[in-house]
Amino acid sequence: MKNRKAVYYIILMFLPLVLVLIALPFLPEQIPAHYGADGTVTRWGSKFETLIFPVVTIIFGAVMLVVAQAAGKNEEDGKNNEKVTVIAGLASLAVFDVMTCFFLYTDFNQVEDLGDVPFGNSQILFTVFGAGMIVLGNVMPKLRMNSVAGLRTKWSMKNETVWKKCQRFGGISFIVGGICMIIACFLAEDDACLAVSLGILCVLIVVDVWYTYLAAKEDR
Repeated sequence: MKNRKAVYYIILMFLPLVLVLIALPFLPEQIPAHYGADGTVTRWGSKFETLIFPVVTIIFGAVMLVVAQAAGKNEEDGKNNEKVTVIAGLASLAVFDVMTCFFLYTDFNQVEDLGDVPFGNSQILFTVFGAGMIVLGNVMPKLRMNSVAGLRTKWSMKNETVWKKCQRFGGISFIVGGICMIIACFLAEDDACLAVSLGILCVLIVVDVWYTYLAAKEDR
């Protein structure tokens, strides 16, 4: 991982912890600790529970680094897979960072009903997630065959030719899916945004896996 990417990665990885530590002295003693399916608070907890999500973010970042190194080892020449996996990690950490800011907002304001928030939890999550999918879609075609990252099925792993075709198709589907997800988050209410976004993900999974089957079948 290049120095610049390493700096960005470390910043995104530890930013939630820094933000929470700065905010902690100013948070109310009791904060919304859990919301039900209807968006209302089901449990109140100590303000120190805000430290849980930053710790999860750090663990996730560390796991992604291990995955990136494993992807690089699966590549015979160069570090292309490692670079792409690191980019995926950066996009994912950005989602965690945005969600941390949202949680701090609800904690500071002791929001009892997410319906009172001008922007929903799902809308924020899937807008950032959609943007991350667009980023990943642009880098997926650069992935070389490996057993860790990319659009991997038993069919896409048939040979290098099939692999490249599948990663190109997967990249396009990720970009299209990410754009559709962002549009849905802007046009739909929070619950509808969640349903539509999950629907888009399910469709992408089915279409992408089916394409890997067709690509392998057509390769004689």
